[in-house]
Amino acid sequence: MFNMLLRHLLSPAPGPLAAPDARMALAALLVRVARADGTYDDAERRRIDEVLAHLHALGPFEAAHLRTGAEALEAAAPDTVRFTRALKEATALQERQALIEGLWSVALADGTRSDDEEQVLRLVANLLGLTDVESAQARQRAERRG
Repeated sequence: MFNMLLRHLLSPAPGPLAAPDARMALAALLVRVARADGTYDDAERRRIDEVLAHLHALGPFEAAHLRTGAEALEAAAPDTVRFTRALKEATALQERQALIEGLWSVALADGTRSDDEEQVLRLVANLLGLTDVESAQARQRAERRG
């Protein structure tokens, strides 16, 4: 399954993803941001589950199952630049805007703003076609939600 999804994302002109594949790819990006600072703890896993449940109207067990699959996909995915560019081409703008807020929420889940996570998020926001202002607004919303 992961190989087909990765081939689709990395094709020269990836088309829109089917809903399950889009969920998995976006979840993998959440995992990648959580792992950016070299730690991946229970608080980050819980936050990923919460974000996935919110974005996709999933129950807690469905969200955890999606995250587990996303962990494997993230480990197999190419570098962040290629992976994120492919996601941009395959997902709608509204999904990308909701995703950046979720990404900030995950990055802030452990109570710290790591330079590594912030660097990855700046890159990801740009690659998703979002402005610095949109990313900063998403970060502020994520901080308010806690």
